[in-house]
Parts: sequence; structure tokens; C-alpha cells
Amino acid sequence: MSFLPPLRLTGATTLRDGALQRRSLAIADGRITKGPLPEVNLSGYLILPGIIDLHGDAFERHTAPRPTAPFSIESGLIGTDRDAAANGVTTAWIAQSWSWEGGLRGPDYAEGVMAALTAYRPRALIDLRLQIRCETHLPETRDRLLAAVRRYGIDYVVFNDHLPEAIAAIDAAPHRLEGWAAREGLPVEQFVKKVRDAAAKKAQVPRHLCALAEAFDLLGVSYGSHDDPDGETREYYRLIGACIAEFPTSTSAAAVAKACNDPVLMGAPNVARGGSQSGGVSAMALIRKGLCDALVSDYHYPALAQAAWRMVDDGVRTLPDAWAMISSVPAEIMGLADRGRLDFGRRADVVIVNETTRQVEATISGGRLAYLAGEAGARFLGALTDQHREPERIAAE
Repeated sequence: MSFLPPLRLTGATTLRDGALQRRSLAIADGRITKGPLPEVNLSGYLILPGIIDLHGDAFERHTAPRPTAPFSIESGLIGTDRDAAANGVTTAWIAQSWSWEGGLRGPDYAEGVMAALTAYRPRALIDLRLQIRCETHLPETRDRLLAAVRRYGIDYVVFNDHLPEAIAAIDAAPHRLEGWAAREGLPVEQFVKKVRDAAAKKAQVPRHLCALAEAFDLLGVSYGSHDDPDGETREYYRLIGACIAEFPTSTSAAAVAKACNDPVLMGAPNVARGGSQSGGVSAMALIRKGLCDALVSDYHYPALAQAAWRMVDDGVRTLPDAWAMISSVPAEIMGLADRGRLDFGRRADVVIVNETTRQVEATISGGRLAYLAGEAGARFLGALTDQHREPERIAAE
């Protein structure tokens, strides 16, 4: 994708230096810059930093919209890329499981996604990356996982353990196992055997996780834990260096994380919908208590911006503070010094939002146009057309 020609976005309200300001924003060669440039009048719009999403599960929906109707990995990447861009996301981590479950969540499929993403990335609309959701009871794959992390430059891993949920379902909720097994293309009996085989490796898990943590530290990989049910579990993962707390399911787990200065990530749909779809702790309640640092898309990209506006409307955060939870704070968590804020010299990651409808009408990722719609689209096209015609007019004179 080519960079946009040099442009100055004028007339809008821009989020700069932590405040909403009436000032223009210039873009050239993929960066935020200075100087007089051809203008696009964006009066009536907000210019905001591009959204940085640290965990998105929507990829599964794009690759398998029905459990028995899978599409190619490339098709899933294209759909995810466009879905994210249309909702203001400029950097996104696709959450891909590395699990004993197999199927779309197994190591074989995960490596296929890594290879496909590497091939697709040069033509991606946004900065697409991969997060590995590493099930803890898979010690026999450690060398294979680390080799894949090195080969494909994976920079983010979270540990999760869904075995307790699966074991409880064997006796108490067998109907849940039927859907779980069907999703992985297995008979229920075979899936139950997988659960029991994984559970039998419990004694190997602590050493396995410590070895992975040591390797991740050497490789510069960020890592954390997913779905911590209580403070004790969060403390356990922190002791091995997994300092990011992703989707803690209780207030106690989030409180332990914050007491240790570990960033807490929660799902934006939890905020936008007013509660957790799985019965976990309310993300808004954690935000009100100062126990949540950043929001992620989880399973629905539109929820990121919706959650920011929900916080504004409920008087929980100002727009600059709410937007920081989906832009500058995620950038800080992942050490991305070149994005998350609209400052000179940084990547031109920009979201243009209609001030009245609150809808994303344009997304610019790294100075490249990733999404364009509505009245903002008409204004961009008009400005670009005028810019193209100007040399012709001068030549004619």
C-alpha cells in the first residue's frame, strides 16, 4: 500500500497532548509532521489516535463463521483486517490458541496462521500481529512453540488454563462438551479423552511455564495470563514473570494485579454491553475502582469505540481518558513508542470520527488509507482530486 500524499487535516477537534484541541494535523511519508500542506476540511469531526487492540478473537468468526463451514486462513485474515480497519483499529493482535483442544485451536493450525500472516502482512491494511494463547497443560510442545515464536517473531503470549472448565462440564454440563467437541471436529468421547490426558500432565506444568517464561525474557516477548479467577492465581502467574493480567474474572484478581503495578486488560464488549457475557466481573465496575488499565476488542471490534463513548456518557471518564484506554495505554503496555498519540514524528495512525454520529468514517494506519466512508470520504476524495488537478492547471496557464 502506498502512503497518502502530504495532507493537512483542518477544522476538526483533535486529541493532542491529552486534551481535545481545535488544531490541524499534518501527515507526510507515513508520519505526523509540520508545515503547510494541501488541506482536507474536516469540520464536524474528531481526529483521534488510532486504536491499538491487544487481543481480538474475531479472527475465529472470520475463518469459521459456522463450526462446520470453515474458510481459508487467508480469507480470515482479510476479513479481520478489514473489520478492524473499519472500526478505527490501526494495530491489532489476533488471539490464536495453542491448545490441547486441537482443530482450529491446536498447534498445527496455529503454525498455519503464523505462516499465512507472515505472507499476508505486506499487503495488510493495518499493523496485524499475533498473540498466542498458550494452554498451560501442553508441556510436550514447548520446544515447538519456542521455535515458532522465534521463526515468526511472535511478541505477545498469554497463559490460560481452560481445563477446570472442561473437567467440570464432563459431569455437570455434558451439553457444553458437545458444542465444544463439535467446534474442534471431534466425537464427545474423544474430546473427553483429550481433557483427561491433558489433566494428567499437571505435575509438569510449573516447570514448563517457568522454562517458557525464561525463554520469553531472553527473546523480549511480552507475556501474561488470561482469565485469572482469583488473586492467588494472578499471584502465581506474576511470580513466573507473566505480568499482564488479561480478563481477570474477579475483583480480587484485578486488585492483586494493580497492587503489583501489573496492567489489567478487560474486554470492551463487557463495557459496551453493560456486563460480561460469561458471568465474570463487570469491566465498568473495575474501571470505576481504578482496577482496569486498557480495553481490548475480545470478540467484537466495534465495541472498542463504543466502550469509550459509554464511559463518557456514564461520566466515568472524559473522552481523552477513555480513548487513552484503547490507544496510548495499550501502546505503553507493549512498548510501542511510535504510536498511541498524535505527536510529531510518530506513525500517522489516525481515526476520524463523525462528531454527531460518533461513527468511524476514516482510518489511516502508518500514513496509509485503511478505511474511508461517509461525508469524510467525500471530503478526502475532493481534496485529493483538487491536489491532482493543480499541476495540470498550472501547466495549462
